[in-house]
Amino acid sequence: MTGLDSARPLIVRNARILDPSQGLDERGDLLVENGVISAVGAASANENAPDDAEVIDASGLLLIPGLVDIRVHMGEPGSEHRETIRSVSRAAAAGGVTSIVTMPDTDPVIDDVALVQFVMRTARETASVNVFPAAALTKGLKGKEMTEIGLLAQAGVRAFTDGRRTLRDSGLIRRIMTYMRDFDALFAHDTQDADLVGSGVMNEGLLASWLGLPGIPREAELIPLERDLRLAALTGVRYHAAQISTELSAEAMRAAKRRGVDATAGVSVNHLSLNENDIGEYRTFFRLSPPLRHEDDRQAMIDALADGTIDVICSAHDPQDADGKRRPFAEAEAGAIGLETLLPASLRLHHSGRVDLARIVEALTVAPARLLKIDRGTLQPGRPADFALVDLDGPYVFDKSRIRSRSKNTAFENARFQGEVVKTFVAGREVFSIQNQGH
Repeated sequence: MTGLDSARPLIVRNARILDPSQGLDERGDLLVENGVISAVGAASANENAPDDAEVIDASGLLLIPGLVDIRVHMGEPGSEHRETIRSVSRAAAAGGVTSIVTMPDTDPVIDDVALVQFVMRTARETASVNVFPAAALTKGLKGKEMTEIGLLAQAGVRAFTDGRRTLRDSGLIRRIMTYMRDFDALFAHDTQDADLVGSGVMNEGLLASWLGLPGIPREAELIPLERDLRLAALTGVRYHAAQISTELSAEAMRAAKRRGVDATAGVSVNHLSLNENDIGEYRTFFRLSPPLRHEDDRQAMIDALADGTIDVICSAHDPQDADGKRRPFAEAEAGAIGLETLLPASLRLHHSGRVDLARIVEALTVAPARLLKIDRGTLQPGRPADFALVDLDGPYVFDKSRIRSRSKNTAFENARFQGEVVKTFVAGREVFSIQNQGH
């Protein structure tokens, strides 16, 4: 970590403070003492400021809670050449992300207490942001045998998922859900029917036919999702559809919520910003899972975010090395990095007038924090001082020199953005500053 001395009080003055957890949107100050928020708002922070406080003038900047990214793949342990816990945390800090949930699909798989403790210990020693490891639903991600859910929950695991894999056995899913309900843990699932996906590599439709590429039907996502929602209603588990991408899925989530199912949904920022046409001339950085969809589906995702059907936006950060991407499209690895582009790509919806700014910030901060039941994603006094300062209208081009991830497979290479993270703080300590990024 770098920057300001966290032992000294810190006051951020004259910022536009936006905190959906408190319904707060006003110009004011933020006071931090001992890594914790002491006061926030138009009057209280200024009145209580100690004389020896470090002062930051944030005139013209937006102050928001640090982002909470609920779906982050990494390489450590096993594939450190793609991403380490240290490098993923640096990328997160540069994107204003102060808490990440790491996926268990590493080598070895994070499926027992010792491996969870390894990730937590490594994060304490090397990471500049908060790291919350998710654990596997099934041993070795093989979809056969449930992990030790109870022991893992006691070790501090807040969410369970098989990462990119979708469980096929409905009986096993029911047993896991029933068991997890007693621990109030989050069952997060990627819904892709492997048999319907088959050899598909992009959205099924006219464009796939033109490109000569095998397609993936929307029903490959919908059918496991509808099954899961019915089982979630049956068992009473807290269920989270990790990333939906189609209008059909949004309709299924909307209907389940109307029925009172305890279910939430996430969407990757890729599926809010991009569509299948971006693949263009077989550009492998746009080979994703789920695949980029038709423009009608993208618009449906935006509408579902705006009306609350979709609860959270995630980066789906998935580092792949050059060897995995420099291949024919159908043979390339799926996935794109996304921590550094999560906020600016989401802000496109604000600048275009499609989604209210407070709703976007809510979906990036307090909404995922509530799912995880962690005291992050808020600027409430007494909570850890995790926050970001953002130049909301600042234009820039996201070129390769900005990428802090070890892998460079971004779907937003040379994209034009409005909304730049200026500084990021974790527990009152500066972990990123645009002034120090050293192009």
